Order: sequence, then C-alpha cells, then structure tokens
Amino acid sequence: MEKRFIPLSVPNFNGRELEYVTNAVESEWVSTGGKYIEDFETDIASYLKMPEAVACQSGTAALHLSLRLADVQSDDEVIVPTLTFIAAVNPVKYLHAEPVFMDCDDSLTIDVIKLQSFIDTQCDFVNGKLINKISKRHIKAIVIVHVFGNLADMEEIMKIAKAYNIKVIEDATEALGSYYETGEYKGKFAGTIGDFGAYSFNGNKIITTGGGGMLVSTNNDLLKKAKYLSTQAKDDVLYYIHNDIGYNYRMTNLQAALGKAQLQQLEDFIKTKEKNYEAYKKGIENIKGLSILPFNKNIRSNKWFYSLFIADDFKYSRDELLKHLNEKGVQTRPIWGLINEQQPYKESFAYNIEKAKYYIDRILSIPCSSNLSDDDVQYVLSILKELSE
Repeated sequence: MEKRFIPLSVPNFNGRELEYVTNAVESEWVSTGGKYIEDFETDIASYLKMPEAVACQSGTAALHLSLRLADVQSDDEVIVPTLTFIAAVNPVKYLHAEPVFMDCDDSLTIDVIKLQSFIDTQCDFVNGKLINKISKRHIKAIVIVHVFGNLADMEEIMKIAKAYNIKVIEDATEALGSYYETGEYKGKFAGTIGDFGAYSFNGNKIITTGGGGMLVSTNNDLLKKAKYLSTQAKDDVLYYIHNDIGYNYRMTNLQAALGKAQLQQLEDFIKTKEKNYEAYKKGIENIKGLSILPFNKNIRSNKWFYSLFIADDFKYSRDELLKHLNEKGVQTRPIWGLINEQQPYKESFAYNIEKAKYYIDRILSIPCSSNLSDDDVQYVLSILKELSE
C-alpha cells in the first residue's frame, strides 16, 4: 500500500464557514463586537438546552472565569484531575489557589471512589466548609474534565459536591455534544450539570473557531457577570469607568462566524466519528495486544479522540509504536504527562495516583478527524496489523 500521511485531528470546513467569515469581514465587524458573536452564543445555548452562553477567547479563559465566579481565592484549594491537559489546572494558579490532584478511573475521568476516600480520610467538614486536615485550606471547588468525549460520573460527583458545598466546574472542552442517555441526568449535555461548563474551539476540537471558547452556567446572574468580566469590566463604555478587574476574554466576530458554521455540522461530525470509532474497534479487536478503550455505556459520546490501548504483551512499547506509526505516515501522540509531575506542580498534593500512571504508558491517540475517510481508517488499520506481525 502506498504511504500516505494521516493527521491526528484537523478541522473540517465543508459548510458555510467561508460565507459567514466573508460576511463578517465585509461588515468590518471583525473584533469583539458583531452579530456573529451573539448568534453563536444563542446557537450554542439552544443546542445545549441552556438559557444563555458567553463566548470567550479560549476554553482556558472560560475556566478562569468559572473559578473566579466560584469565589476561589488565594487561601483556597481546588480538586483537579492529574490526567488532563494542563490548561484545566493552570487557572487555579492564576487565582493563587492550590490544586489537589486526583487519580482517574478506567474511563480516564476522575475516580469518584478515590474522591470520596480523600474526603473521608484527609478532610474535615466544619461549619459548611470542607477543610483539608493537613493544609487547613478550604476546598471550595472541583474541576471535572470529560476526557476525550467521555463523561465523568456526574451523578456521584454532584452528590458529593452538594454534601460538602463544593462548586463544580465542568471542563467540557473535549466533550461538546456528549450527553447522558440514562440515569438522573438523562438528556443532559456535558458542561450543563455542574455550576459552570467550559468549552473549547481550538483547532483540533470537534468544532473549531481557530481559537475560542464558551461558558455556560446554571446561574444566569453569574453568567452575566462573566460577560462583564470578559470585556474588561466596563461599567461605562463612553467614559471608561471600571469597577472591577476585568479581562480581554471576549471572542472575536470572525471566530464566531466560523463557529456558527461549524456548529451547524456538529451532529454530522459526531456521526462520522462514531462510524470511524466502530471501524477501528472492529479492525483492532483481532490484533493481539491492542484494543480501543470503550466509552461509558450510559452516554452518547462525541468520540472526540480514540484511545489505542497497548497491552504489555504487544511487541512494541508505547513510544516504539508511536515512532513506527509516525514513520508510516500515521500521526499519533501519547496521552498527556501527569500534571502533578510537571515542574510547577511537583510540590502540590496528589492523592494516591495509580491508575493514571498505568494508562499514560499504554495509550496512544490515533487519527480521529471528522473528515477521516473509510480508506484512511483502513490504512491506519493496515499499518497496525503490519506492525503487529
């Protein structure tokens, strides 16, 4: 078979992107004002079945605003996963608070059993506040990341959060379109269950605005404050009166034009990702030592990324397989390095991290673009079969 290049995850521009962006340029509304920003906010809110949404400069900005609106301060702690992209954790430090790192379960999302164990053994609940016994800090919030389009166990997480007065921030930057099909939150989308939900439209996400993000909340008053803070906290636009510290976090009209067109195609993108996931799963199940990690059974996942699991009896290690795949034109990447092991966080508290260490050595992300063709999938499978022989 002739060698080709199959990228890991690239944008899919087959809709009205050029039309909308051209219209934004011709209107001369290209910065943080213009109709496409409000259109995109309205469209996202409607899709997610939420009353409102606030368009931001990035998913990281949405997380930062969420933590600030959750009243996280410098003497507080925030529970975070260690197995995630570092942008989910850095905003905690923006506010000079401290992260507490939690392990993952087999879904790669936060381990709720260990979460409860940490609370039972390492914390006291005093006067309505969850207090870390060692640091004496107030644990005010938890950041939940829905990894690769999977959904964390929000039923248990919300029970824990309500019991201990913890604000829940859902990092749904990888999970736009994922929702529960059964259970207490049936029909609820990722990002719409906790106090805040953050989304990302980076270039490799399921829909993209090049850069950009979105924030939703169950509290409309706080969402209005998020919009206020995201536009430099302007109390009087004409006379430049500012009564709070704000940020330049507003999405541009050009980005929103792109996003509006992308959102119109989201469900089609998910159908393609589902089809390709099933093709990978079927093609890999007969390759000894390799498998595709499943998504939770009670959800409709957007299947953003596909996780190739490399068992210990496979002929190549993770890094060896990555090297061979890239040489064959199949772009892959390992899962993130654990954040509690990164230089800025080595002194932070991490609770019994085990499974995350196991998975990072055994997972590669394989090509998953929404415009990946059947032929592309078969090419990747043929390379995997060839390397397994």
